[in-house]
Amino acid sequence: MNIRELELFRHLASSLHFGRTSLECNITPSGLTRTIQRLENDLGEPLFFRNNRSVHLTPAGILFKEYCEEAISNYHLLRSHLHSDTVLRGELSLYCSVTASFSILPHIFRKFRKAHPEVMIHVQTGDAAKALNKLQSREVDISIAALPDNLPEDLEFIELLETPLLFVFGRLFPETIIYCQGSINWAKTPVILPADGLSRTRAEKWFADKGIRPYIYSQVSGNEAIIAMVSMGCGVGIVPRLVLDQSSLASEVEILETAPQLEPFTVAACTFAKNKRNPLVQSFWDIVARETTANNTPQ
Repeated sequence: MNIRELELFRHLASSLHFGRTSLECNITPSGLTRTIQRLENDLGEPLFFRNNRSVHLTPAGILFKEYCEEAISNYHLLRSHLHSDTVLRGELSLYCSVTASFSILPHIFRKFRKAHPEVMIHVQTGDAAKALNKLQSREVDISIAALPDNLPEDLEFIELLETPLLFVFGRLFPETIIYCQGSINWAKTPVILPADGLSRTRAEKWFADKGIRPYIYSQVSGNEAIIAMVSMGCGVGIVPRLVLDQSSLASEVEILETAPQLEPFTVAACTFAKNKRNPLVQSFWDIVARETTANNTPQ
């Protein structure tokens, strides 16, 4: 088995979806299937339970996933040490939302690329709610994520900014909001919630604390999708201010000023302490820390 096969297995062990892994790892579905079959033949054990509906790790697969994570980490660490007498080379992987990719990271990337032109930065973008999961599954070295209330063990982070959570409604559809005696009737006002993640957790907590059972019109993955649905008059949505400010649909929605105040997001660069043994991760981390400090220093 080689490092590419281990990386493919690791990704599949996290996604549990052959189609998604083949697409994101640039391999055909049949090629991915053959790779897993070779690994299973080498080990003499099935690594996945699979049928037409689902994929799950076997007990052997769970053990092999732990081995893969350690082997891949050691491999990249070795490569970095072998080149430690010259310039840094290799690949650094990072996950962030689309908003973070063009609102937070560009100046950090420019600094890093100038300092380490031989390092390739592999960026995955997607739903912000998946950022810490990507880090915990070791699919990436660093994630840009909203810090949860309960931090994973050994997580290290650098705070980048704070952004409030806003309730928004369609500018052309004020009738979406149903009032009762001057207050919003959440049992009749359609609400568009994130499918998962910190926004949903905080919204659900507020409703529960108030003893409110909201009318949940839809549950959507991705803040941009929420803004799009709100702009079409589907309901009231909950999104971070940072995303709204960068959205092409910002002029189509309005902030609900009378809505409850939810705890704001703290957006941070996140990694695990052991990842920083890799000189590539440590170098990127140092630049993030330096740039954040410089931006927060009064002029």
